[in-house]
Amino acid sequence: MLEQLFGSKTRFRILRAFFAHPERSFFVRELSRAIDTQLNAVRRELELLVNIGLLKDGEGRDDLSQGASLRKYYALNLQSLIYPEVQALITKLQILGQQELIKEIKEKGGEVKLLLLSGLFTNDRDAPSDLLAVGKLKDKTIANLIAKHEKELGVEIRFTLMSEPEFKERRQMMDKFIFALFEANNAKVINALNV
Repeated sequence: MLEQLFGSKTRFRILRAFFAHPERSFFVRELSRAIDTQLNAVRRELELLVNIGLLKDGEGRDDLSQGASLRKYYALNLQSLIYPEVQALITKLQILGQQELIKEIKEKGGEVKLLLLSGLFTNDRDAPSDLLAVGKLKDKTIANLIAKHEKELGVEIRFTLMSEPEFKERRQMMDKFIFALFEANNAKVINALNV
């Protein structure tokens, strides 16, 4: 779906990388490694995005590494007429991706009694985890689902899986991790434990 909207998977991945760090500039090889795509494909898409005005030739970072002055950097053009619309679209597509992950965990992750989202999902950078799942879980299945969505979303998802007895014991002991997770901005997607 995303490649149809953006013309190519590579273009979408490039845009996602830039919009995840709007203040940052990237050089071609760095971007190629970050999105795991061939160098020539990245160059082609960067040229196209510069031509439509969404990206600009950026200024190099304060990078003292060898060859840093020879690199060509690219950055988002925050003054571009289409910047706000593309930003809104990228955000909505990421939300759809997150909803798909939640749906798959509910359907395939085992008997989930508590599914709490925080961190990445609630824009709380101080949260100790992005996702907490409690219950009789299929750990490998959930880890595989998260890995798949990390690749699609282009971000790392910090997740914690616990059995119900472990969660109850840690909660009763006023465990720092659990306490910090509940103190952080969070959303309980499944709450059969009534916490």
